[in-house]
Amino acid sequence: MTGILRDFLEIPYEQLEEVNLEVKAQRMARAPIDQIREERMRYLNDEKRIKAVTVCFTDLEGRLHMLDYDKKFLLKSADNLTFDGSSIRGFSPQAESDLRLGIDWAAFYWLPSDVFGPGKVLLFGEVQERDGSPYPSDMRSILKAYVNGLYEREGLTCNIANEIEGFLFKGRNAEQRYRELGEFTFASTSGYYHSLPDDPLRLFIDTAAEAHRAMGFANEKDHPEVAPSQFELNYSYTEASIAADQILLYKLICRQVANRLDMTASFVPKPVTNVNGNGMHTNMSVSRGETNLFYDPDGVEGLSEYAWNFVDRILNIGKDLCLILNSSVNAYRRLDPHYEAPNQIKASPVDRGAMVRIPIGNARSARVEVRSISPDANPYMAIYTLLRTGLEGSQPTTDIRQGLETLPDNINDAIRFFRDSAFLAGLLGAEAHAKYADLKQMVAERCPHQLGSLIKRAEIQFHHEVTNQYLWSRF
Repeated sequence: MTGILRDFLEIPYEQLEEVNLEVKAQRMARAPIDQIREERMRYLNDEKRIKAVTVCFTDLEGRLHMLDYDKKFLLKSADNLTFDGSSIRGFSPQAESDLRLGIDWAAFYWLPSDVFGPGKVLLFGEVQERDGSPYPSDMRSILKAYVNGLYEREGLTCNIANEIEGFLFKGRNAEQRYRELGEFTFASTSGYYHSLPDDPLRLFIDTAAEAHRAMGFANEKDHPEVAPSQFELNYSYTEASIAADQILLYKLICRQVANRLDMTASFVPKPVTNVNGNGMHTNMSVSRGETNLFYDPDGVEGLSEYAWNFVDRILNIGKDLCLILNSSVNAYRRLDPHYEAPNQIKASPVDRGAMVRIPIGNARSARVEVRSISPDANPYMAIYTLLRTGLEGSQPTTDIRQGLETLPDNINDAIRFFRDSAFLAGLLGAEAHAKYADLKQMVAERCPHQLGSLIKRAEIQFHHEVTNQYLWSRF
């Protein structure tokens, strides 16, 4: 028998970029959700070449989970999707395991078929209680509700652009195999901004950047970073809830591209000692209509008083926020002042050791850059807490911008500051606040209390983006 047996959807990259940017613009314009749902369901019904829909959600620690639904089943059962919450760290106990999964029809992506396989599209889901109400540990729903409320009440849009660094290592599953190998092997030793066109790192960067562009990221530049085999792919700012989704997609694409090249893309903050670590510098601004509320040409460093108040409130509880922004044992290796690490609780236009940097800007680009975030942070929790703190937190009683204090240098101190923060407990909700602290305590207790100079197997093995049921049980 000859002929094509499978005819699944495959869209050229140029067309992919167009359709994904159209959906992104519709989402940023906050088109009515009923209209969007009808359009998406009609499209899925009419497009016969789609076989499955990947629905994504995150746990409390920010790890991405994916479920593939048969398209016909999803269209019939979109209002009644359930999953076992007891299998997700930090979610429901076994006796209360069933949770619902709602569909965020606005967060719809066409996928590059050479990266994800043909015939699939991707949607983000919203974790819900059995009665359909928002689940307290689903930080995505909490962030989305907060930024939508700001827009509806005050006409405010929160703008976010992330600079996400990663390492490229030889071999698949290098993180999971760290327990047996005890080291990572660089895919390349090229330096900052320098890599030959056929270098393995450059090949990876080019391939991943093409996929990011095709998914509507609005790419700006990409390059090798300071450390050997380190990369950073930059893209434009967007609305906060979209930006948080893009962080997860960015890492997912990088991991998938690396895997296809028989390598591993790692976002562990400091997987190799004696070189720079991975950060996720987060640029933030708030606008009303076309007006950037962070800009004042006559303000200090070109920032408005509104923006400086935003910065001061974040610095004021920098130690309390540290566990959210640096959520793993390994992340505290990155807060080492010898490697441009942002461990000083201060704001500066030039000092890259400052927790908050003030980049050069104009009426369009004026912003603040929170530098102390690691790429393994839960993006929804991190962005939500930074926004709410910056807009609603208490003002410091002293000049906090001068950097007289530093962030915690280990996760145990960070957990203590986090647990003692009544402000964060109120902001996150008592249940999610306690669950998150307990999850981090569990990992901390499996790792050496003092980091020392060598990276320990435990801090990789039990890292929340690396560990699994098999690795967790080997203790």
